[in-house]
Amino acid sequence: MFGKILIANRGEIALRIQRAARDLGIRTVAVHSTADQAAKHVRLADEAICIGPPPARDSYLNIPAIIAAAELANADAIHPGYGFLSENARFAEIVEEHRITWIGPSPEHIRMMGDKVEAKRAAARLGLPLVPGSDGPVGSVEEARAVAERIGYPVLVKAAAGGGGRGMKVVSGPDALETMLAQARAEARAAFGDDTVYLEKYLAHPRHIEFQILGDGKGQALHLGERDCSLQRRHQKVLEEAPSPVIDAEARRAMGERCARAMAELGYRGAGTLEFLWEDGQFYFIEMNTRLQVEHPVTEMVTGLDLVREQIRIAAGLPLSLRQEEVTFKGHAIECRINAEDPETFAPAPGLVSEYHAPGGPAVRVDSALYAGWRVPPYYDSLVAKLVVWAEDREGAIRRMARALDEFVIGGIKTTIPLHQRILQEPAFQAGRYDIKWLEAWLTERRAMADAPPA
Repeated sequence: MFGKILIANRGEIALRIQRAARDLGIRTVAVHSTADQAAKHVRLADEAICIGPPPARDSYLNIPAIIAAAELANADAIHPGYGFLSENARFAEIVEEHRITWIGPSPEHIRMMGDKVEAKRAAARLGLPLVPGSDGPVGSVEEARAVAERIGYPVLVKAAAGGGGRGMKVVSGPDALETMLAQARAEARAAFGDDTVYLEKYLAHPRHIEFQILGDGKGQALHLGERDCSLQRRHQKVLEEAPSPVIDAEARRAMGERCARAMAELGYRGAGTLEFLWEDGQFYFIEMNTRLQVEHPVTEMVTGLDLVREQIRIAAGLPLSLRQEEVTFKGHAIECRINAEDPETFAPAPGLVSEYHAPGGPAVRVDSALYAGWRVPPYYDSLVAKLVVWAEDREGAIRRMARALDEFVIGGIKTTIPLHQRILQEPAFQAGRYDIKWLEAWLTERRAMADAPPA
């Protein structure tokens, strides 16, 4: 086992990794920008090293500074968390070239799954179901038109190197194809430096369902069930739950085992998430995240496993700590992402946290690095807390989450707590009748009602 791990991240995920490492008797090294000097993950680490000024490109994305910090601290391993450099294959290679253990998948698999076209090809080879679409990148408008005619309109143009909805355009018919193709290419080039795009069949009302897997890198893998991440705004997840309200035990078993077999065949190492669109009982692979997910706590709540602990054990060369038949699923878990944003306009709302009171009680978990007196900096992602609850069933989990949100106090800054409180009250959510488009439509309707003149 490792003696010391450097955590190449910040905020709640850095704190989460620290706790798992401490539970394993491992010392931790925090890296931080000058903006995060008083951050909670810095205060609670065994060692802390400043790696640069506030902009992420000069600190948390500064590979030479992070490697230098690891060597200075004599760290045995680096855990990247999520975001920042967690899916940067070249960073993983550099870590290993410096004889430091990378707590994550192989650089080869990160690179493969980071390219959406190559990821689809790999998924097809591994027997995973795909959304009908182009076999690879589309070049000319004529080629795109031929693919669109074959799979049928509407179609979705997607950036191969994309994410977060950038470089993604819906094409309703042939007249709009050339314009939308050009717009998607331009967005992709601006956002990712790569204008490669491909086409997929556009699904009208899909859910976003993902399967958590663990692999030992030696041909063994297992699945930990699914998470439903369909509540999204601008392709960003807002609330997640496990299990999905629309997946039964047999579908979970069949698709989960299919995912585990694929990852075993690939020789995948560590934690990973296979993401699917689901519509009318059918799964369609869209991408794989080769890292820990923001929403991993809901899986932990229904399985009783510590996924970060498993990541560390696998990286240390230990076998998986359990077999597939030993994985059990109990109850229902929901996670609300609490952002430092205006709950109506979603404008970022950094600033001084004047008071902080986390909810408590049975089966309530808060992953956050906030404290009273901490100033949320404006330089990074607006996520400031993850509120997670568990109950014996979904109805109980909704009630417990409503109670926990009512207790949650974050003073001095605006947060999305009121948004989550309203979502939980909606009959469509309570009945589990939502898809990836529901939240946007609901928000649009609310804005229209608010702007309407009085009768």
